[in-house]
Amino acid sequence: MDPVKNSHAKLLAFDILSLSQRNISSPSSSSNTVIFYRKSRQICRVETLGVVVTREFKAGKSLKFLIDDGTGCVSCILWLNQLTSSHFSRKSPDDVRILAEIASNHSSRVQIGRLARIRGRVTVYRGKIEITVTDVVIERDPNAEILHWLDCVKLARNCYDVVAPKVQ
Repeated sequence: MDPVKNSHAKLLAFDILSLSQRNISSPSSSSNTVIFYRKSRQICRVETLGVVVTREFKAGKSLKFLIDDGTGCVSCILWLNQLTSSHFSRKSPDDVRILAEIASNHSSRVQIGRLARIRGRVTVYRGKIEITVTDVVIERDPNAEILHWLDCVKLARNCYDVVAPKVQ
């Protein structure tokens, strides 16, 4: 099992936007699953860092925003519909309330001009790659951006660009 698959890959916007996609159709389901790759590595979750340049808030539904790290702009969506979505009906009401509070706190932190570290799942919406956000951290140190760049370059050379080991 490739360890990169289930961890948050630190990537620049350019790398996220250039991920290759493979559609997998399931005979038991009518929907297609999209799998993302960087070279030979499967990427499910990413972490990126940049400045929030747009913000579109829909109360009780979602917060859409763009993160610009200097290499490109990545579209991000933070869902705020935990209390009304049927997707969460199988979870305990207390857990759903906690998830809704966390999402609300994250949405209040995302403001235009702020340097934000975003973690989430890579998804496709209307043919474009976006991040479905699970975590938002506002960075106070302006050096965080260059440190993120250095981490991304180092990880690309030593981890992501290395051929994934074969599973036997």
